[in-house]
Amino acid sequence: MNSDQITYLVFGIVLLLALIADLGLLSKNDKKVTIKKALYQTFFWVALALAFFVFMWWENGQTLALEYLSAYLMEWSLSIDNIFVFILIFASFKVKEQQYGRVLLIGILMAIVFRIIFITVGVALVERFSWILYIFGAFLVYTGIKMFSTGDDEHFDPQDSRIYKFVRRALPIVPHDGGGKFTVIENGKKYYTILFVVVIMLAGIDLVFALDSIPAVMGISRDKLVIYTSNIFAVLGLRSLFFLLRGAVSKFDYLQQGIAIVLVFIGAKMLGEHWVNQYVDKTTQVFISLGIILVCISGSIWYSIFMKRKGVPRDAQDSSIKHD
Repeated sequence: MNSDQITYLVFGIVLLLALIADLGLLSKNDKKVTIKKALYQTFFWVALALAFFVFMWWENGQTLALEYLSAYLMEWSLSIDNIFVFILIFASFKVKEQQYGRVLLIGILMAIVFRIIFITVGVALVERFSWILYIFGAFLVYTGIKMFSTGDDEHFDPQDSRIYKFVRRALPIVPHDGGGKFTVIENGKKYYTILFVVVIMLAGIDLVFALDSIPAVMGISRDKLVIYTSNIFAVLGLRSLFFLLRGAVSKFDYLQQGIAIVLVFIGAKMLGEHWVNQYVDKTTQVFISLGIILVCISGSIWYSIFMKRKGVPRDAQDSSIKHD
């Protein structure tokens, strides 16, 4: 077995054991998840991802391991942006809090399957048509610029989304949770409950976010191992991160701008890769990408908290800037 095959094998074994531990020891069905438990679970998944980074360094070398770490941090920061939309979905469909954990788990597992398919297709296209990377780069620059100046998530209405409208047309739906069930039988006919709709919404919305995040990861690394593992680790930690940050994520007013800067940087790097490779070696490029991701994400979170402590609402801050 070569290094990549060994790493895939270890990744699969670790993932299976981690899921058993998370579901069997750290999670209980239909129970509210406390902040303390969410913190433990978040530490568990982050520590596991970092331990895998150490293993990759030992097995695959410094450059690939740093690419994995950069890609994981990119996906993890974008996951925080996902959480705000997840909160809107739960609120819009009035999901009971004790159902959050089970619905999130199934939705996220479905999202992983969709992402694996999406990544496989994307990698195959890039391998056959390398010029697609320039389209990805231009798309990331456009998305980053648009994200920096707008707050689309604030206007997102889950019940007005295309995913929800498609599900309503395709399936018979009842306007209740069926007592915690995904399907019910009424008048001899099978119906799908709101919980089923929410699961589909979570998986579908995550796939929409993947349209940004997966090209961004491919801008950091073209290695399949890095792309698959960084995505799966980040998405699996999304459930615990949701419970940990659901009360605080709305306070990160400037996180979107931090993510936008990273997307523009990675997109520009993809567009200028031919010239960048002539002057900067691969390892240095990875260090630069990792540094920019850390500075932009941590800086935007810190600035958001700093502005809140000053008691200056974002709208008021923006208004004062315009008047100046």
